[in-house]
Amino acid sequence: MAIFSQLSFNRDNAFAWALAISIALHALAALEIPGISFEKMVKPVELTIELAPPKPLPPPPPPPVKPPEPVKPKVVPPKQPKPIPHPEVKPVITPQPISEPPPVIAAAPKAEAPPTFVAPTPVITKPEPTKPTVNQADLDSARNQYGSALSREIAKHINYPGIAKMRGWQGVVEIDFQLDGNGKILSQKIHTSSGFPVLDNQALEMVKKSNFPMPPEVLKSSAFNVTVPVSFKLE
Repeated sequence: MAIFSQLSFNRDNAFAWALAISIALHALAALEIPGISFEKMVKPVELTIELAPPKPLPPPPPPPVKPPEPVKPKVVPPKQPKPIPHPEVKPVITPQPISEPPPVIAAAPKAEAPPTFVAPTPVITKPEPTKPTVNQADLDSARNQYGSALSREIAKHINYPGIAKMRGWQGVVEIDFQLDGNGKILSQKIHTSSGFPVLDNQALEMVKKSNFPMPPEVLKSSAFNVTVPVSFKLE
């Protein structure tokens, strides 16, 4: 309906405009062309314009019809057959003859054997060799000989102090040593001083530089003491 009203309105306006323009053109022609009398003007032929009714619009298409949903068949579970009861079969117990146990034969007790005595194996030990008896005279002789050897070893490292030479100091220093069976010095001390501390200290320094020999066999059994003289003499 709105489209039809709009078309009718546009046609009425076009007709009104055409009529107005036609009247305006005739008026201009009468003013411009002399000798034209309005009285003699022939009335214009009235035009009758009939508007044809608009064609009706086609009806809107009908809405699409949805196909009906298929009906799902109902699944009916099959009926389970009822279990057929079976008659209970009771086992038939047949009595078995009772067998007598076999006779037990008692064995005669064994005579206990008397315990045997095993004698231990004798351990044979070698007798220790008897140590030779050493008298005191032999020990004293061995100490004197070993002391002389130590004195000769110490004399190799003599170094006469310069102040003692300048002042003419002389003397003998006796040093008491305690040694083990291998000749290692366990302790040392001045047994008899020379009277000059310079000579006594020099004798101890000479002992530090010496290499003592091994003691004799009679002195290797235990530690022993020996006194060694160190002489300082000016020639």
